[in-house]
Amino acid sequence: MNLEDLPTPALVVDAGRLESNLAKMSEALPGARLRPHVKAHKSTELAKRQRAHGHSLFCAATIREIEGMAKAGLNEDLLLANEVLDATRLGVVASSGARVTVAVDSRETIEAAGRAGIMEVLIDVNVGLPRCGCLPEEAASLAEHAGKLGLGVRGVMGYEGHVVGQVDPSARQLGCEKSMQALMRAHSEVGGDLISAGGTGTYQCNTWATEIQAGSYALMDSAYAELGLPFEQAVFVLSSVISVSSKFAVSDAGLKAFGMDHGNPALPGARVLFCSDEHLTFVPGRADEDTAPSPIDWESPANAKVGDRIRLIPGHVDPTLAYHDRIHVVQDDLVVDEWPIDLRGW
Repeated sequence: MNLEDLPTPALVVDAGRLESNLAKMSEALPGARLRPHVKAHKSTELAKRQRAHGHSLFCAATIREIEGMAKAGLNEDLLLANEVLDATRLGVVASSGARVTVAVDSRETIEAAGRAGIMEVLIDVNVGLPRCGCLPEEAASLAEHAGKLGLGVRGVMGYEGHVVGQVDPSARQLGCEKSMQALMRAHSEVGGDLISAGGTGTYQCNTWATEIQAGSYALMDSAYAELGLPFEQAVFVLSSVISVSSKFAVSDAGLKAFGMDHGNPALPGARVLFCSDEHLTFVPGRADEDTAPSPIDWESPANAKVGDRIRLIPGHVDPTLAYHDRIHVVQDDLVVDEWPIDLRGW
């Protein structure tokens, strides 16, 4: 199938750029130094490509992702890097022969793991992101509680998510160091082989963690593109221009095709004004800006016509993938493969 034959909107991944990204990360963080986070792409086919580059340990955000990875045979070492109060389904996965570890930050989540037969945990520590994780000084008592229930404590986990998107490299480095100092204090009391942390934005500067939980590096998005990382933009939403006026043009990919928490998708060489449910309104021929102009300032989209295909760059790759059910893998203008986004849902 040619790219032009795809119905739009369609999620497309450039095979060459994906392969380049996987190879670069494999060289930077070989083997167990990287635990790819599958929440970024939600595709076991893509995870198999990561394994082919030497990364056989994975982490996930949902039970559904863990189940799908195990079903696909990617079950050597799976970490649910998230708290759950009902781990019954995880217990089923573990009983099938998969190694399953779950993040815990309270007695309740520890006991939920124990009831389900999950025998290994990581103590999740809050290192500055106001989300999950216990205080560093609480980690030792939680590890002790897990031990009393017969659970093995593999170490600690902490996510510097408030730091990974810092555009200034120095600020990112300093923020990462501060976060990891807190995590290392907790680890000194908890022990264990694992210090699990990091993301695509800090994979280079986080030298404290024994494993880095990066995921977005494989496909990238416009937010991470601002950081000057060596990875290429590999994922796009292919969209068709369906309307052109004297003031603007409209394509057929809107809010239902993108994760919007990081802002509008980007369109190189044009200015994206806004997204509505099924539409994206843009002004061709001028760079995208944060603030939309008033209508009288819009340039004439003389270089756009109905039927044109455009490639839109998601602002946030993870939720964007969740809006689509398949990945169209392309080389040049040829669709060479189709991968299900089979880890969607709960």
